[in-house]
Amino acid sequence: MIHPSAVIGPEVELDEGVEIGPFCYLMGRIKLGPANRLISHVTILGDTELGPANVLHSNVVIGDEPQDVEYRGGRREVRIGARNIFREGVTIHRGSEHGERTVIGDDNFLMQNAHVAHDCRIGNFTIIAGGAILAGWVEVADRAIISGNCAVHQYVRIGRLAFMRGLARTSRDVPPFCVLSDTHTVRAINVVGLRRAGFAPATIGALRQAFKILFGRRRNLRLALAELVAQGPRGAEVDELVEFIRQSRRGVAFGPAQASDAAQSE
Repeated sequence: MIHPSAVIGPEVELDEGVEIGPFCYLMGRIKLGPANRLISHVTILGDTELGPANVLHSNVVIGDEPQDVEYRGGRREVRIGARNIFREGVTIHRGSEHGERTVIGDDNFLMQNAHVAHDCRIGNFTIIAGGAILAGWVEVADRAIISGNCAVHQYVRIGRLAFMRGLARTSRDVPPFCVLSDTHTVRAINVVGLRRAGFAPATIGALRQAFKILFGRRRNLRLALAELVAQGPRGAEVDELVEFIRQSRRGVAFGPAQASDAAQSE
């Protein structure tokens, strides 16, 4: 179903069941999988591919040129999976001059006016709320939540099941399973998110204890990490937290300046 006011370029491929509403504009090497729905005034450009059953609301723009002053118009890509929801005004840019592609997985929910810059990597089942801004090369792992009007600096990683509170901003990596607020400051383990995801109480307890050692008071993170590792195995999730910190290149968000109850939930 294609509305007569829509503009569809000659290289666009549409699978079965695609719906394209009024005043949509598709131009470039674009492929839409089955059952995609473009409600109205949607723009898709460049070398862009969407898997099945995505919903794009009004004024969504996908695949436009990156906001990169060095970009010279080379062919870069956007690759999007299945069953994502893009609400009004979401923008997703193609890869940059020194990149290759922007990638979004499956079952994500991007709310109004969220922005995903060039070369980002978004996992599955994430929520990126209204007005949130991801700069270039940001990585967001599965089931992370980025609340309204958050700002994420380029090259930052957001770990699995991390939670950024509204208006938070970070230029440091956000560890998995943690709650972040203010300026790259982790406050607690994301207990509510872990419970909703079906994690066992013992796992949550182990993560809380690990958080106390790592972030309960502000000190050298290498020393805190060594202390945690020296205490022996604490489970796969704590190992994931440790490995995330070890792999950080930008540095990891730190705990609050004053000691706090790290066992508190969000």
